[in-house]
Amino acid sequence: MPAETTAARSGVIHDLGYQRYDGPRFGRAQIVRALAWHSFRAAFGLGRGAKAKIIPVIALVALCLPAVVNAFAMSRGNARLVSYDAYSPVLRDLVMTVFVAVQAPEMVSRDLRSRVLPLYFSRPMKTIDYPVAKFLGFGAACLVMMEVPVLLLYAGTIVNVHGGAAVWAQTKELIPGLLTGLLWAVVLTAISLFLASLTGRRAFATGAVAIFFLATYSMSQILLQVETHAAQAQFFSARAPGAGPVPVALVPVTLGEKVSGLFSPFTLIDGTRTWLGSPTAADQVPKNLGAFGAVYALVLLIIVALCLTGLAARYRKASLS
Repeated sequence: MPAETTAARSGVIHDLGYQRYDGPRFGRAQIVRALAWHSFRAAFGLGRGAKAKIIPVIALVALCLPAVVNAFAMSRGNARLVSYDAYSPVLRDLVMTVFVAVQAPEMVSRDLRSRVLPLYFSRPMKTIDYPVAKFLGFGAACLVMMEVPVLLLYAGTIVNVHGGAAVWAQTKELIPGLLTGLLWAVVLTAISLFLASLTGRRAFATGAVAIFFLATYSMSQILLQVETHAAQAQFFSARAPGAGPVPVALVPVTLGEKVSGLFSPFTLIDGTRTWLGSPTAADQVPKNLGAFGAVYALVLLIIVALCLTGLAARYRKASLS
């Protein structure tokens, strides 16, 4: 009896034939590249079912429609209808809000909900590597969404112009448009990933991102309209009776109008673009920002820095839980 008990307690080890991995082992850089590439593919639903591709495909097609319409119009002899650096601003605002609201939680919320982050951090990667990889992957996806329509607009334009000088002129106008797209990608990626990382529930994360962008944009535009109407009313009421008409564009821009654009990422981008010397006038901020445009750039920089810092702190905390 004692011998049987000892044998039962000791157990038996069976050799199942598993072999140790003797191949090359990659370090942090390869892990970050692989995670960034996986995040980029996930943003477009690549490697997943058709349902995961619906939103990215519809969003990209919607953003490309103005470029297609422009190419058709130019083939009929019309001038270019859409600018490169202010590419259909209202459509871009709406479509990119939907895209980042749906896809940003796919980048970060699922891992938080599934509690798989300790598995990531058990590998030779630092806590900062995970948010960096997610930012690079999703930022590249947002950059594709921004730049593909602009490049399609450029292609449709140069096909319908004649002469090397005309092509070179279009190319010079394209460069600010590509830089604006890069600015959009950085800002939207930083803000949406930070907001989505605050919760592991995907529905809550989607709502938080969408509400933030839509609410801040609506508030900014309402304030701009209120301040503009008040400034115009005050200006025209102060004019002497019988004075000649003055174009609305010549009404001085008040401080309230300038400040109204500081509450939304979209208007901050538009104001920064204008301050940097964009050839296209701003559509969603006061026309004459002047030196106040530097405030737009500074606020935008602070918001991006705070979001990136918050994203890193969020995963530093998650790695300890």
